[in-house]
Amino acid sequence: MAAASFASSSAVRSLIGPDGPVALAEGVHWIGALDPDLRSFDVIVRTANGTSYNAYAVRGSGGVAIIDTVKAEFAGAFFARLEAVARYDEIRFIVLNHLEPDHTGALPELLRRAPQAQVLLSPRGLPLLRALLRDDFGRYDIRPVTTGETASLGDCALEFFTTPYVHWPDTQCTWFARQRILFTCDLFGSHFCDARLFNDEAGDFRLAFEHYFDRIMRPFRSFVTEALDLLEPLDFALIAPSHGPILRTNPRDYLQRTRALAKARLGAGPEKALLVIYVSAYGATAGLAQAIHDGAEQEPGVRAALFDLEGAEIAPLLDLIEAADGIALGSPTINGDAVRRIWDLMAALAEIELRGKLGAAFGSYGWSGEAVRMIETRLQGLKLRLPEPGLRVRLHPSAEELAEGQDFGRRLAAHLCGRAPARVLDAPEAAAG
Repeated sequence: MAAASFASSSAVRSLIGPDGPVALAEGVHWIGALDPDLRSFDVIVRTANGTSYNAYAVRGSGGVAIIDTVKAEFAGAFFARLEAVARYDEIRFIVLNHLEPDHTGALPELLRRAPQAQVLLSPRGLPLLRALLRDDFGRYDIRPVTTGETASLGDCALEFFTTPYVHWPDTQCTWFARQRILFTCDLFGSHFCDARLFNDEAGDFRLAFEHYFDRIMRPFRSFVTEALDLLEPLDFALIAPSHGPILRTNPRDYLQRTRALAKARLGAGPEKALLVIYVSAYGATAGLAQAIHDGAEQEPGVRAALFDLEGAEIAPLLDLIEAADGIALGSPTINGDAVRRIWDLMAALAEIELRGKLGAAFGSYGWSGEAVRMIETRLQGLKLRLPEPGLRVRLHPSAEELAEGQDFGRRLAAHLCGRAPARVLDAPEAAAG
């Protein structure tokens, strides 16, 4: 009764696109759902062409494996397509390559319909699955798998590859050697909805493919490269991602394109690069920024660059920051806060890979001077290392304070080159009112 009620409540999302499941190869079907009207995914990604929630059914002589599910609102379409290729009592495995809601929305109901199925996921997915299933977690057969482990479907098997942080800690890929199909979860995906499903039949989705990488994968670029190294030796004939077109024509081209996207946007030179980026209200923070820049330039092996954020576009700066070795951000304190332009930049920094880069903060203030501490807190949250306490000056810097700014720049440059004692600041205390 519960299952029928669930299906009817989900019927609002009808079978948009193909009337039923779509065969990828003998024994393998797409059983996902299409969402052409979606215009924003997870708040952070614009989706002018909607998206798809790709789920798959794989059949062997010993039963059926379901690979991922769909967003909860589309469960009706998912179950209708599933039921066209398998009975629930045939389902032996439910593979969860990733546990975000767009992949697991139909999972609780699927488990109620196929309680005998063993759930296969990466070890780091266990806490998320426990939170999703809550009191029902202990009712089911749940097995964590890692790279090289397999699940037998009788005359064929699935093999698993752990690919953490592509783009969540729990992500994994699944390999079906019998048909040379690689199920890659979010890797090689795109938010592009086309009912024709396959890359050789769908419209031109190149921009969507690269936009998806920039907004979803770019902050985890090094992890993506590790995943590509792990998967590239496989002799795959088809890549089946969780979003966007299924890649059956020249699938290796998409791996090579992703590898190119994962490289630094600017080639690293022999010198260390420090970017000094600031906003200044009355010239005081600008003077301090210039002093820091000049001091850093005095350190051998370091090139410093100075940017007034008031006159710069944020998007091009992200490429520069991602390729740099360190950044120093400066802001005056206005109304007890850093200025909005600096906050806009720091919000955008979440889109790129920063872990381990050097960070620093500086600024001028009139009364309380909270901006520097706020910037430090944000940079630490982004996993930068802050080897020097932030530099603050009251009002316009004096000659002595400008000299201190140069010393600050020299010390930052020395840290970049490993010529200063390695240390990382503790989290800064909250600024006083």
